[in-house]
Amino acid sequence: MGLGGISIWQLLIVLAIIVLLFGTKKLRGIGSDLGGAVKGFKKAMSDEDKTSAQLTEQKQQERENTTEQEKKDKDKV
Repeated sequence: MGLGGISIWQLLIVLAIIVLLFGTKKLRGIGSDLGGAVKGFKKAMSDEDKTSAQLTEQKQQERENTTEQEKKDKDKV
């Protein structure tokens, strides 16, 4: 038994029917399109992570600047 009651032979038959219906050229194109979409998604997630890290760093820097300014203000008084 394979996946949820589906045997490997049933999967191979379904795969053969799909290849016959669409042809290998079209399936290859679909595969490359899907791969490009996954790659684009990963890149977008990576860019989002970098942006989040930059914002966090910027907020930390602003807090440090505020703290330094408050210390200077107290020293003046």
